[in-house]
Amino acid sequence: MEHLIQAVYFLTIILFVVGLKRMSAPATARSGIRWAGIAMGLAVVITLLWPGMHNIGLMLIAIFIGGGLAWVSGRKVAMTDMPQMVAIYNGMGGGAAAAIAAVELLRGDAHSTGMTVLTVFGGLIGAIAFSGSMIAFAKLQGLIGGRPITFPAQQALNVIVLLLAILLGVSMFGGNASPWVIAAFFLAAMAYGVMMTLPIGGADMPVVISLYNALTGLAVAFEGFAIGNAAMIVAGTIVGAAGTMLTQLMAKAMNRPISNVLFSSFGKAVAGGAEDVQGALKPIEVEDAAVMMRYASKVVIVPGYGMAVAQAQHKIRELTDLLASYGVDVKFAIHPVAGRMPGHMNVLLAEAGVSYDRLFDLEEINAAFASTDVALVIGANDVVNPVARTDPSSPIYGMPILNVDKAHNVLVIKRGAGTGFAGIENHLFYRDNTRMLYGDAQGMVGQLIQQLKHLD
Repeated sequence: MEHLIQAVYFLTIILFVVGLKRMSAPATARSGIRWAGIAMGLAVVITLLWPGMHNIGLMLIAIFIGGGLAWVSGRKVAMTDMPQMVAIYNGMGGGAAAAIAAVELLRGDAHSTGMTVLTVFGGLIGAIAFSGSMIAFAKLQGLIGGRPITFPAQQALNVIVLLLAILLGVSMFGGNASPWVIAAFFLAAMAYGVMMTLPIGGADMPVVISLYNALTGLAVAFEGFAIGNAAMIVAGTIVGAAGTMLTQLMAKAMNRPISNVLFSSFGKAVAGGAEDVQGALKPIEVEDAAVMMRYASKVVIVPGYGMAVAQAQHKIRELTDLLASYGVDVKFAIHPVAGRMPGHMNVLLAEAGVSYDRLFDLEEINAAFASTDVALVIGANDVVNPVARTDPSSPIYGMPILNVDKAHNVLVIKRGAGTGFAGIENHLFYRDNTRMLYGDAQGMVGQLIQQLKHLD
């Protein structure tokens, strides 16, 4: 039986790798998710057949309850809430790894010192990922403010709490630790996850979510080593490696080191020192905006979080198809950190059926803005702010942005005149070539579509 179990684990590893590979391309991503799901199902079933496995009934009840809740929530969750869903599910993975570590530590005498070290380390980062992801969820859901929450000597206190968790973990290396020490260890680790996430602003959420994804994967891999489960080792390592690479890419897209994301309270409004805004906001009537787009040769659409909030992706798809029928060359410019999670805009546009051939990342599209007749910005703010190139005092200075300001004409659909999530005034909106369309993105795009049809 043990040989059969190991053979099935080997098969699940192959399916995980195949699934991940297929997820890298939009055309095969859905089938990749299915392959990975099949792999996980096989891993669960074969694990239940492990010789000496106890409490199978309780485990089946837990699987059905958890699976049922996930099925219902997955079908009902709005696309605008997808970042929150990713955050909370990722946190649950870290929490599961921490729970495995807690059980193994309570069994203390079954471990060698080496396995105890792996268990402790996996429990530490799993607990941090769990509590940190819950705070990220609460920020994204609006249960607590999205702005950084800071107080005096915060970083020093964070270091003290982390050192306390590490010291408690080291004290358990000999095995047979007191349940009170184990409880204190996990409480300290979770406290650090909370305190580490509170001062991080909403503008950094894509980086934070990918970082906690990496931590969850690593925690699962360490616990896989601790309990001798090959599927957990490989799956956790793959997730940890992918999450680490994604975190680095997100940080690079913001031109900031990860340490700056975690410890600088980015997203807090900056007082003083910034460039003065020149000019004034210039509204435009929807009829005039429609004429501008109808007779353009090239249009680039820049989606942002405002598109997600308004659930405007389907209307944008309709607008894109209509413009294309008039012979307008329509492309989408996707910034790596647009939205509230990695790939947020890609997910929304794919859900609306926008052809992936129309989507271009920052490096591919930036040179095209100079020859673009109309750039339509829908709910994006900080990723199109030209002060990132011109104002050294700005917290986003040096961050690669979409060169929307270089387009011949810029139309901005925005609900109001407020700043973006980073709390920074956007100088693009005051440029001579920029006009503002105030209103909900879905409604405003719908009006543009109607006006375009009236021009026929």
